[in-house]
Amino acid sequence: MAGIASKLDLTISRIEAPDAAVAAQTQRAFDDKTKPRGSLGRLEELACRVAAIRRHPISGPEPAAVVVVAGDHGIAEEGVSAYPQEVTRQMLANFSAGGAAICVLARAVGARLVVVDAGVAGVAGVFEEGSVLDRRLGPGTANATRGPAMTREQALRALDSGIELAEELAADGVGLIALGDMGIGNTAISSAVTAALLGCDPVAVVGRGTGVDDQGLQIKLAAVRRALQANAIDPEDPVGVLAAVGGFELGVLAGLALGAAASGVPVMLDGFVVGAAALLAARIAPASTAAMIASHLSPEPGHAIVLGELGLWPLLDLRMRLGEGSGAALGLQLVNTALLLLRDMSTFEDAGVSDAGA
Repeated sequence: MAGIASKLDLTISRIEAPDAAVAAQTQRAFDDKTKPRGSLGRLEELACRVAAIRRHPISGPEPAAVVVVAGDHGIAEEGVSAYPQEVTRQMLANFSAGGAAICVLARAVGARLVVVDAGVAGVAGVFEEGSVLDRRLGPGTANATRGPAMTREQALRALDSGIELAEELAADGVGLIALGDMGIGNTAISSAVTAALLGCDPVAVVGRGTGVDDQGLQIKLAAVRRALQANAIDPEDPVGVLAAVGGFELGVLAGLALGAAASGVPVMLDGFVVGAAALLAARIAPASTAAMIASHLSPEPGHAIVLGELGLWPLLDLRMRLGEGSGAALGLQLVNTALLLLRDMSTFEDAGVSDAGA
């Protein structure tokens, strides 16, 4: 356990601030392009931010990966979702076969899709070989309404697993990591984690998730309240919050965010579940937020609250609430577009166009 903790500490110590000089250099390159200065708005900001996080000027789109982390949750026993728990495993099979929305979106943006089993209910290793990474911490968490969802050791192992995966992807040349999630009951535990870390009333962050009706929403809210009441929660101890009311996939996703930040790789966030994991990462290492980009705004009420706490402004608002990294994949497309503009647009000098700002 001490070794795992030291791995986390080492990762935190490696997180550096984005390079402001590189950002300024990138902006100057945009200013030389055949357009009024700043006229590409947030696309220019995106390119500058990605370059600063990577800490070197970027000549074009970088290899990207969408990492979808799946886990099951004991709190699903409380009826918090419109879908049965076996859907998590069924959707992993769908990911493996290439038929899910994120499979289509990852292909559309030319990103590698990495699917991770962090702790799905049932038997391990039943998917096509190589299609799902086995990073299982157990067959789903315990029911947080009756006590801790996992042990502190499991929480630390989840963080470590995510850190190691981020390091592997960075070493393999991946320059941008998009995060996604899968798991029945995971908006409930994300609500519990968010409420615990922010000290807010769960009513502010509990939403309809998979589409529960009014009665289902009240059942879900009551379950989140019981989970918070059943556990001794210290908002100043994010690892303890993860262990008490979190999920295995939240721990791995938080570790991915930390490991990517330490490796100088930008992290594209998805919706509320990934946002809750990002909030955990930010509470563990506040400097990690500088490597995060918010892809979109989910209708889940807790998402806007989380993004506000992280100081992030979403790129898109398409009313998406699928998860899987679907919004993050669309965010990758915007980054790729910004980097293509930076690389391929002519300069005023090359095109023979007069520069009004010169």
